[in-house]
Amino acid sequence: MNIKPSTTIRQDYNGFSKYCHELDEPVMITRNGEADLVVMSHETFRRMEARVKLQSKLLVAEKQVAESASLIDHDEVIANMRRKINAAKS
Repeated sequence: MNIKPSTTIRQDYNGFSKYCHELDEPVMITRNGEADLVVMSHETFRRMEARVKLQSKLLVAEKQVAESASLIDHDEVIANMRRKINAAKS
């Protein structure tokens, strides 16, 4: 993990913001030499949030498969998705 002192933000916010956007991963901010905050760009946060949601959905699916839940055929899933998309367009 990348670590920066809190003075980095106070002294050069624009430079720090650019650094976070270019780095594209969380940055730990220290205060008095101790870990205090973790900062990241909004885009990085959104991607991380999407990954967590996907992992959660995959865990549910894996549990359903392990419990021998009835599965839906691929063609049926696609047809359902197309119906929903078409209904949203209307």
